[in-house]
Amino acid sequence: MSPSKPRTPLRPGVYAPTMTFFDPVTEDLDLSSIRKHAVRLAKAGLVGLVTMGSNGEAVHLSRAERTLVTQTTRAALDEAGFHDVPVIVGASEQSIRGTIELCQESAEAGGEYVLLVPPSYYRAAMGNEEALYEYFTGVADGSPLPLILYNYPGAVAGIDMDSDFLIRISQHPNIIGTKFTCGNTGKLTRVARAMHAITPPSPIVSPSSSSSSYQSSPPAPPYIAFGGMADFALQTLISGGSAILAGGANVMPRLCVQIFNLWGNGRIAEAIELQKVLSAGDWVLTKAAIPGTKSAIQSYFGYGGYPRRPLGRLSEANVRAIVEGISEAMEVEMGLKDVV
Repeated sequence: MSPSKPRTPLRPGVYAPTMTFFDPVTEDLDLSSIRKHAVRLAKAGLVGLVTMGSNGEAVHLSRAERTLVTQTTRAALDEAGFHDVPVIVGASEQSIRGTIELCQESAEAGGEYVLLVPPSYYRAAMGNEEALYEYFTGVADGSPLPLILYNYPGAVAGIDMDSDFLIRISQHPNIIGTKFTCGNTGKLTRVARAMHAITPPSPIVSPSSSSSSYQSSPPAPPYIAFGGMADFALQTLISGGSAILAGGANVMPRLCVQIFNLWGNGRIAEAIELQKVLSAGDWVLTKAAIPGTKSAIQSYFGYGGYPRRPLGRLSEANVRAIVEGISEAMEVEMGLKDVV
């Protein structure tokens, strides 16, 4: 991040952990598709992007490649006029020192925030709150960028941070949000309420009874509570969350945005019905993981390709099954217009 550029505030809405695209033969970075994808998502109304998250295959990339992906994404957004769409960077390493180095590199590449999972290689040593507290506060003390905690037990040997711990660690001034891929909306509610998370206007809660009444001195900058899957976008809003940061938004960004719009306009019954369609489609992509999400992008938008090996390539039968499985959601997606 340029020292002369003020940090772009995070705001309620839809975010996507972007895919990293590769040449189908050489597996070199496909920078053209990375640029195209970032701009397509921004035009659809997404208010932030994440590079080098789980969907970005960061574990398959060198440090130099990770930097290049973030630089390319930031440049594509800026050149298309989306200066207000911040780039969040997945920057997790196993040590405090290594993670701080990644945070510094992320800032130099144009990232404005970082997303961190708990270190888990030494599971027996790291599976207790004091070790995790030392890790996150140590990184937060040394990082030039604010931290967003990433609660994703499935990716970190089952480490699942509870709401008490998340609230405790979030008192650090350089920790400004949590992504709940655990799917626990009760946990999201408790953390969002305690941390005075910013929210979009609610059609069912009056301003006087919002989470602002539970804390006399809300933190600065504002706290962001992210639902971690498109599967519970509307549930995130009902639970007092701020935003969703969802892999399904790579394929169905307009549909995700439309649920936020319906909610904000008080069209709750329509939002509920649309969430059913989104959940059905998102489950197909969730089961098919990164290869399936890339396959869906290829089928509907003409780019996407394959993950880096050893992640597999889908059979033609599986490609067709994904197209069929998300057809209802994609019919809605293609019928909606870009925000920009």
